[in-house]
Amino acid sequence: MSTEADITAWLASQKDAMLAELAEMVNTDGGSYDKAGVDRTGAQVKRFLESHGIAVEVLPQAKHGDCIRGIVDGGYELGTGNQRSNIVVMGHRDTVFPKGEPDRRPFTIKDGRAYGPGVADMKAGIVMNMFVLAAFKKFGGAPGPLVGLFTGDEEIGSPEGRPVIEAEAQNARVVFNSEPGRASGNVVKARKGGVFSVVDITGKAAHSGGNFEAGISAIGEAAHKIVAIHALTDLKRGITLNVGLIQGGQSVNTTAPSCQFQIDLRYVEVPERDEIMGKIHDIVAKSYIPGTKATLAVKGEFRPLNPSAESERVFSIYQAAAAESGLKVEAEFTGGCADSGFTAALGVPTLCGVGPVGGLAHSPEEYLEVETVVPRAQAMARSIFRLEKAGI
Repeated sequence: MSTEADITAWLASQKDAMLAELAEMVNTDGGSYDKAGVDRTGAQVKRFLESHGIAVEVLPQAKHGDCIRGIVDGGYELGTGNQRSNIVVMGHRDTVFPKGEPDRRPFTIKDGRAYGPGVADMKAGIVMNMFVLAAFKKFGGAPGPLVGLFTGDEEIGSPEGRPVIEAEAQNARVVFNSEPGRASGNVVKARKGGVFSVVDITGKAAHSGGNFEAGISAIGEAAHKIVAIHALTDLKRGITLNVGLIQGGQSVNTTAPSCQFQIDLRYVEVPERDEIMGKIHDIVAKSYIPGTKATLAVKGEFRPLNPSAESERVFSIYQAAAAESGLKVEAEFTGGCADSGFTAALGVPTLCGVGPVGGLAHSPEEYLEVETVVPRAQAMARSIFRLEKAGI
């Protein structure tokens, strides 16, 4: 058998082991703000990789989950050019769910689907990457250094993970991001960019019955600003604005002295980011109710993932590799953001959504198609093998 065949055969034999690792990871708390929980999943990744003889580097983070970096030397001759650049497989360990969610909804499998918090988005992709790294360590054959990057804060815009990802991209020849495959079975070649920001408004408290005229309502000001911000939505251009969180006020009979709301901006083309953020700044700076003041702060953001000629070539390699495992795969656009936008923005050919297939992410009904775990791992492995031959 060839090395490629050895790896794909070994991956086929590891289905039960993959599901066991996935069960442990899903049953571990991992919300983005639960550093201890996300670090426990990092310890699981580290333990697995080291048990397979893979060198592991832990990159500590102050507020969110530490980044884990596993390195498998490539089976190549040292020289110059592309062969010395890293092949990166990456993914995030954090989820959107509150602490205790795994106790309420532990990992289960029913009728060919696995359930549990983060089972598809994206703990299955993390486990898949772990086993692909282990396969190349066991059998060799990677056409260059193979790096597995496991971050811990993607669901909140990668405030600490982004610099780590961008540093890794500086020496990468290609990136596979193992976000879940679409429910259709497709991978993702394009994503929107996103900016997550918070607006804080101050007004003046006063008794709303006995001294109404002395009050300045921060909530009233927020209402004006929210209407104006939502009006910036332009569906034809793929630009959307959503205020998804709001809080404020002191009591029902007090003019609100403060209010805060958070904005989700999605866009397609890079120049649209500054265009719309400029308009948001103007809205925030304007006082619709005299006496109010407001500030705007960006909490996190993603770059858009836009396809390039090189990423299209990577997709063609992947599509052919997936077909050998019986998968019919196309590439599609999604409005969701991901860390893949950071690497693509730096010019690295990037393919996203190559993880096992799942759906209904961020909901109690989130699921994973169990029978896609092995073939998607095989597709990634074959793709890595074939990069050199394709001149990538």
